[in-house]
Amino acid sequence: MNMYNIGDAARTGLLAGVAVLALGVHAQAQQPAGPTTEAFYKGKQLNFVVGLAAGGGYDQYARTIARHLDRHIPGKPTIVVQNMTGAAGMRATNWLYTIAPRDGSTIGMTQRSVIVEPLYGTKEAVFDPTKFSWIASVNDEAYIAVTWKGRGIDSIQDAINKEFPVAADGPASDDYTWPAVMNSVLGTKFKIISGYNGKAEERLSVRRGETVGLIGWSWGALQTQEWDDYKAGNWKIIAHLGHGKHPDFDAPSVFDYAKTKEAKDVLDFLVGTLVVGRPVLAPPDVPADRLEVLRAAFIATLKDPLFLAEAQKQKLEISPTHGAELAERVKRLYSTSPEVVARAQAARTGK
Repeated sequence: MNMYNIGDAARTGLLAGVAVLALGVHAQAQQPAGPTTEAFYKGKQLNFVVGLAAGGGYDQYARTIARHLDRHIPGKPTIVVQNMTGAAGMRATNWLYTIAPRDGSTIGMTQRSVIVEPLYGTKEAVFDPTKFSWIASVNDEAYIAVTWKGRGIDSIQDAINKEFPVAADGPASDDYTWPAVMNSVLGTKFKIISGYNGKAEERLSVRRGETVGLIGWSWGALQTQEWDDYKAGNWKIIAHLGHGKHPDFDAPSVFDYAKTKEAKDVLDFLVGTLVVGRPVLAPPDVPADRLEVLRAAFIATLKDPLFLAEAQKQKLEISPTHGAELAERVKRLYSTSPEVVARAQAARTGK
């Protein structure tokens, strides 16, 4: 199994890299604030950092939102989207917590699974999710396991009977965690091929025959990025990674294969990590008035008819959650019993 790990040397390089980018952001962002939020944002640049690669679902959502967000922020700052890839969103999340300016001039979107890493005790995760300034979640969406036709895998049972290579980003990504956990608690034999830089590269690996599919992808992203091939029968959803059948597609639940209470507990926790949806966040300690402006601006944007018309054309699923509710969801997630977290950690690391 190809297990992707960030060592101390890589982590040092990661932090050095983000520091270089931070110099430019700090120089621009740390201007004296005016007496109002409008005065602060007027004529400024709002940096929107995306922790995943260009061409993927997170990037698509961020860039679509950015084209409409300025209309809803007093002072109408220029919105600039920047991709900061690395470790399945870990690099950008660490940067937002440790280096990014805390004045409301920088926001980010990261992979939801990264938010759980401190719970697992991952040493590379140098952030406390309960201290971020949570702005909004773009949507709550279903997660799926998908494979490409003609590769000999049409069900989870096939993967229990035979080994199949599947694509993943890094160890903090959903498409790494889900197959690892399923191998441990369900007895599947997924061979995780990791190190791909985002979903675009992962999907290409499937088309090239390097891997057979993705175990831990969003239903919404499939609709926006692979809808024609899905409708043509090239992609097959072999499992819903949630409770019960999903109303929009015909596939069994992953819980149908869980035979023990321990397996169900671990899967329940994993499903619980999806509650933050596609999160938008800012560093800790953003001034309260600016945080409320950003929260209100995001909700207004996600309900804006012009934005929704563009989102509909792209088949982007929109079901917003306010930042205050998102912060509560993160707190509840971090109140999970240590025993369940330990079982989940053991499962995803194959122990």
